[in-house]
Amino acid sequence: MRLSAMGDVAMTVPVLRALVTQYPNVNLVVISRPFFKPFFNGIPHLTFFAFDEKKRHKGLLGLYRLYRDLKVFQIDAFADLHNVLRSKIVRNLFALSGKKVAFVDKGRQGKKELTRAENKVFKPQPSMFSRHQKVLEELGFPIDLQNPIFPEKSDLTDEILAITGLKTEKWIGIAPFAQYDSKVYPHDLMQEVLVGLAAEDCKIFLFGGGKKESELLASWAKPFENVFSVAGKIKLEQELQLISNLDVMLSMDSGNAHLAAMLGVKVVTLWGATHPYAGFLPFNQSMENALVSDREKYPLLPTSVYGNKKVAGYDDAMRTILPNLVIQKIQSLL
Repeated sequence: MRLSAMGDVAMTVPVLRALVTQYPNVNLVVISRPFFKPFFNGIPHLTFFAFDEKKRHKGLLGLYRLYRDLKVFQIDAFADLHNVLRSKIVRNLFALSGKKVAFVDKGRQGKKELTRAENKVFKPQPSMFSRHQKVLEELGFPIDLQNPIFPEKSDLTDEILAITGLKTEKWIGIAPFAQYDSKVYPHDLMQEVLVGLAAEDCKIFLFGGGKKESELLASWAKPFENVFSVAGKIKLEQELQLISNLDVMLSMDSGNAHLAAMLGVKVVTLWGATHPYAGFLPFNQSMENALVSDREKYPLLPTSVYGNKKVAGYDDAMRTILPNLVIQKIQSLL
């Protein structure tokens, strides 16, 4: 069970794919929000169960109804990969019925020490993937994540090809937004990156959501023949198909980084108030491809685990990540 958020749900995918690969006799039931169902397409022995938070599974009675709904699957063990109130209630119902349960340790204390202003302990925390790994090990299924298997690149539908055309050059994705402003690379610098990359023999696809983001990305793409905004033009499942065909994705510390990583795409990430040491480096990606803000100029970094805390004087921290450095990093991966 993992209900949200997009990036967190995406981070379960490589772990669960490894589980069914290494234990082909195991059947999985993934409980999550219906929007995330495409993440798990193509994983064998996996059934997706949609959590209906607004009606059927709402409130305490709804969670008990969820537990009853899941009985049809004859579940032997319950892995709580969320560890919030709702998932705790469901896992306790399974435990009371005699089923084996395990839950993720989010490492709150270590993350607090990493992000606090005084007596900061600047050291890497275990990744979320290793934390999920530990949950499965407690249930009796130790898995190896060292040699991951990724899905084949998706065949693009005619609807997507109408936007992209056939692939005859390198394809770069750029996802320039994040939930919090402290994780968003300044737009003027991102446009410099865009100009530099657009000069290459490549196609660039801009990812985003919502009316404002779609309008902004459309304006960014307009001056270029090889830059295309797909924001608001394709559905999530089609977006995943396109991402699987990218050669590299440039993303903030946000969900798009994890979507690309779960599909085996190389990812360059830009970090502002947050830092990969909190355990959210995308799956199977090198720390060298995580470009972080300058801690000599901004010694309190990271100031937040999720980017939701603002610190006075730190608004320009990401300006220390120079556009030329971003361009060179992407070129090196191409």
